[in-house]
Amino acid sequence: MADKQILVQVALDDQNKPSEIRWSAEDDPQGAQWRSSKAMLLSLFDRENLDTLKIDLWTSDMQVMEMDRFFFQTLRGLADTYFKATQNAQLATDFQRFVQYFGEKTEIIPKK
Repeated sequence: MADKQILVQVALDDQNKPSEIRWSAEDDPQGAQWRSSKAMLLSLFDRENLDTLKIDLWTSDMQVMEMDRFFFQTLRGLADTYFKATQNAQLATDFQRFVQYFGEKTEIIPKK
């Protein structure tokens, strides 16, 4: 088994709030370079405690419209991942309905 690293760097302002988020991955197809990001959501499921550990960070220049898009895209991806992992079509479809609702309410996508 080969190990790979994904690195995250967070610069903090004088109030300890993220001013810059950068990440790099060894096997990035565009090469292991630092990439800038305005936000990140990291969830890890603890094997022993069966609990989710979360790190949610965003920079002060992240606009509400960008946060709406970020969450829409994240929720859409989670719905897909949930179906792939569980094959529970009914709940995955319900999840996608919420994603559609969220997208429409935030005007990321047009209302049907």
